[in-house]
Amino acid sequence: MAQTSLCATGQPSLRAFPPTPLASIPPREYAPPTMPNIEKHAPGAFCWAELATTDQTAAKDFYAKIFGWSSQDFPIGPNEVYMIFQVEGRDAAAGCTLRPDQLSHGVPPHWNLYVAVESADATTARATQLGGTVLAPPFDVFDSGRMAVVQDPTGATICLWQPNKHLGTGIAAAHGTLCWADLSTPDQAHAGQFYSDLFGWKIMKEDEDPAHNYWHIKNGEEFIGGIPPASHHQPGAPAHWMAYFTASDCDATAAEAKKLGATLYVPPTDFENVGRISVMADPQGAAFAIFKAATRGAAGS
Repeated sequence: MAQTSLCATGQPSLRAFPPTPLASIPPREYAPPTMPNIEKHAPGAFCWAELATTDQTAAKDFYAKIFGWSSQDFPIGPNEVYMIFQVEGRDAAAGCTLRPDQLSHGVPPHWNLYVAVESADATTARATQLGGTVLAPPFDVFDSGRMAVVQDPTGATICLWQPNKHLGTGIAAAHGTLCWADLSTPDQAHAGQFYSDLFGWKIMKEDEDPAHNYWHIKNGEEFIGGIPPASHHQPGAPAHWMAYFTASDCDATAAEAKKLGATLYVPPTDFENVGRISVMADPQGAAFAIFKAATRGAAGS
């Protein structure tokens, strides 16, 4: 979170397991936020995205070019800097460098996702009761807030954020802002039950057709993410969360990313009444997705 550097949390390597094409599909009910400025995140909402990378300078340049992010650097230790990425002057995401010990354990560049909670301590304790593993017990991040890192029973890592002076992302809907998250897991039911019990999420099936087995995640009245079918999860791949960022032009953003050295796992693809999606890894290897919502009754472009 602001002015801290977890960067990695024991997350296993994803390099050998690129996302399965078409595995991550936001629901038809998804609609982008209409109010771009965020003043408070509801408990259970995704509130922050944090890049852990091998080259902060290169990452800063890459994301500035594809998302227009500006950045502010905050020293957090000897030769360590925490970058806050901004959109329209408001905090949108962050970045830091993987430490040598993390690299020696095979932790690759990746994006961390944070969920807003009322109490990091209580939620961490609850995660343990539900069969989760605590990777980082609750601790204060200066006066920004309190956080913890937990792993769900299927192996995916999620960060908990109890805000104080830093709420998390301060803007939505604009190009380059966090808009969605998918959980890739080999056990849809077990993971879904864990998060439902932990955050109060409603896990909703699209319909009873087995071919439509993408489960929607609803926090309160907001659709915030999903869990693709277990059949889309590559055997042997670690469970993981995938962050989505809004793109005003999915094709142009993907083309620019590829030109800058990104790997496109899923080229820009239309999903009827949903939007246009591309899944990629930045030049250092951190995977993420971009999404342009469809206009009502039509696919995006």
